[in-house]
Amino acid sequence: MSQQGPILIVSTAERPSFATALDDAKLFPVIETRWADAPRAIEQLHPAAVLAAISETSEQDLDVLAKQIAGTKPYLPLIAVDPQILLPGNAIPFSHVGGNFDRLIARLRAALRVRTLHATVLRRLSDAPAAPTPSDTDPVRDATVLLIGRGAAYPALSVALGERMGIVGALSIEAAAKHLNDRDIDGIVLGEGFSPRVVDAFLTVLSEDSRFRHLPVVVTSDGLAPSYDLSNLEIITGEPAYIAANAVPLIRQHAFEVYLGRTLQSIDEGGLLDPQTGLLTPVAFNRDFATTVYQTLSRGGGLSVARFAFDPAHARAQRDGARIISRLKRKMDFGAVLQDGSVIVAFAETDLRTAHAIARRLSSVMRHTSHGKRETRSEPVITVATMLPTDSARSLLARLYEEGQRAAS
Repeated sequence: MSQQGPILIVSTAERPSFATALDDAKLFPVIETRWADAPRAIEQLHPAAVLAAISETSEQDLDVLAKQIAGTKPYLPLIAVDPQILLPGNAIPFSHVGGNFDRLIARLRAALRVRTLHATVLRRLSDAPAAPTPSDTDPVRDATVLLIGRGAAYPALSVALGERMGIVGALSIEAAAKHLNDRDIDGIVLGEGFSPRVVDAFLTVLSEDSRFRHLPVVVTSDGLAPSYDLSNLEIITGEPAYIAANAVPLIRQHAFEVYLGRTLQSIDEGGLLDPQTGLLTPVAFNRDFATTVYQTLSRGGGLSVARFAFDPAHARAQRDGARIISRLKRKMDFGAVLQDGSVIVAFAETDLRTAHAIARRLSSVMRHTSHGKRETRSEPVITVATMLPTDSARSLLARLYEEGQRAAS
């Protein structure tokens, strides 16, 4: 994998111990600079990643560096080694335990993959005439984190995280495993209430599953040796607000990586997919829906359609619901996000009873997400209609909306 630039190490006079680990891992060229010279070094060298020895500097110096890096394209990872302060939103924490820096190397490689993916997306966007317009939304605003715990700090952690992103709560490891299988999760925060043996077993299972090896996992209790094959495992202890703030950079990077993957898929599909959700764009949905109605009327069979109406004021809830639908829908089904705050899904070869069952299943997964202390769980109003022999695409959708208005009233 090409680094697309040197690795920049920012420290004081002495060479930090992790620099030797980079040499041993053959991540070169590695260039060292002092804090005072770091901004100029970034401008002149165009590094692929920046590793900063945080224990040797102040919050102000780190904030200046982080702001400069935040505006860089393609994505420039900033890894804060051994932080003892509240980190900026783009400074990925790495807490060193023992004399082994293998986890730092793994974290750096994972961040460099995101940078390479971003560079690929930027190149493909410039070459694709029908490419989607990149979103300026902070990836964290659309992220979903799985909070596991049952201790006294759980409510405060839920609020602190929920003010920044969507929260899926789990009081047991079994419930957490179900959520991981049902939906896209951008990070895990493992709170109090579990024995070391249970925590060890859970982290071991995560490390053995290739789907979760690069998922951010934040453990809030100390005393755990991070010897698992999880590149973004981090131990963050302290007050809930501190834990949430320092977990955000890891979660933001993962959410950004997932968004870039959907954007590439949208480019491959000629701009017909919405990179925010993975569903079709409204134009593509209307075209495919008209074709499906025509073919169903000509050849026979069933066709049902469901509308999930969200509160337009809760855009996060709508996007979260759309992503759940995108992940769990059957391959033969297709849907789109509409501007009125709803998501519409067409169920091919499906009668009314089966469509109701599918819609209830999707809604039950959405029900477990909350969005901050001021936003209650925003469950959608669901309406389902099935095609009649006299229907056209327009009349079927019109009937769906009429039933939705009756359900709302």
